[in-house]
Amino acid sequence: MEIRNLADELRGNRYPGRGIVLGRSDDGTHAVAAYFIMGRSENSRNRIFVATADGIRTEAYDAAKVTDPSLILYTAVRVCGTATIVSNGDHTDTIFAGLASQRTFEQSLRTRTFEPDAPHYTPRISGVIRADGGRCEYALSIVKTDGGAPDGVVRNLFSYENPPSGCGRCIYTYQGDGDPLVSYCGEPKRVAITGTLDEFTEMLWNSLHPENKVSLFVRYIDMATGGYESRIVNKNS
Repeated sequence: MEIRNLADELRGNRYPGRGIVLGRSDDGTHAVAAYFIMGRSENSRNRIFVATADGIRTEAYDAAKVTDPSLILYTAVRVCGTATIVSNGDHTDTIFAGLASQRTFEQSLRTRTFEPDAPHYTPRISGVIRADGGRCEYALSIVKTDGGAPDGVVRNLFSYENPPSGCGRCIYTYQGDGDPLVSYCGEPKRVAITGTLDEFTEMLWNSLHPENKVSLFVRYIDMATGGYESRIVNKNS
């Protein structure tokens, strides 16, 4: 499978919705996790990422403009032991509770389905990346409607062990812009991960559609020590 240029991949998609990138830095020393959100409606665009003790949560930029907080405000990134969890909804907490109780990533997600936002039925995408003892591994999941059916569920999980340096995978909620929006299909895209934390963050932010992008989070995790450094970029600031 070819390694895609991530900047070109993002610039070619006006509205992928929410996206997760997991992988390994090109110098081989860091596990990499990134999460971005985009929005078409005022409610979706009225958000920022705010740092928590171990990750991020979404908050309203202007609380007076919030019309429905149920699917837009949530904890997006948390840490459980050596695992960094990222998702596009409150199932971040579901996965955290599952891992803390010795359940697997897949077992934890069995309790959840796609979002009830007909007619789009936005998929729930999530990822877990572990960095420990100089190695990293990660998994990505998407839980989505089966062809637009409100009661049909498709669950896909993709697992990657000891990824090569400079390589990652990217998954979105949507195939692209549309009405209704069409759920992402297929294996996560194989993409190149290059540069330092700041360089990678800048590339990602500048590659997202300027009208639809809302917020971006990027974390580099030292594979030897488990220590990490993060960046947050918000369009509203």
